[in-house]
Amino acid sequence: SSLSFTLLGSPPRKAGGPEPAVTSVPPEEQKRTMRLVQGDLSAATNETERFYALTKASTKALKTGKTEEARKLATELEALVPKHKNDWNYGNAIQDANQVLGRIALAEGDIVEAKKRLLASADSKGSPQMNSFGPNMQLAKDLLAKGEKEVVLTYFDRCGTFWKMGADRLAAWTKIVNEGGTPAFGANLEY
Repeated sequence: SSLSFTLLGSPPRKAGGPEPAVTSVPPEEQKRTMRLVQGDLSAATNETERFYALTKASTKALKTGKTEEARKLATELEALVPKHKNDWNYGNAIQDANQVLGRIALAEGDIVEAKKRLLASADSKGSPQMNSFGPNMQLAKDLLAKGEKEVVLTYFDRCGTFWKMGADRLAAWTKIVNEGGTPAFGANLEY
């Protein structure tokens, strides 16, 4: 089998007509943008770019065991969120700041704060990523390990308001949790 792609939105070029203008991003700017996406805060040249980089930087710091740095970055991200309510990254920022702070709280034994953060991480209309691939389930999994079934079920309900594509998965996970199990969240533990 083969793949074929059709670009939409470009009218066919007439024979002998001028070539369409192609704008390209210089390689240096492509590299800088990739650094932002990967959470490199030094690549940010303004507050909005820092807002984008903080989502990955905070989760990366937590993943590498830099708890205090993760707390600081997630707190900064949380402070920037109200300024970016109409930004495509708003839902990601809500999720990531709360997931990081919730996982830190849980590691410190503050289950009440962790539960609050889990629910707050779903308090958005989602994002392009969350609406298609789904939300992060790491804190939900960690809370299930502590026996906190009810808050996880409430979290699933809240995620269902924006993750329409994941309705079947959420239903299956709800069934597993109601039966006393922990779902295999797969890739939803990774972002």
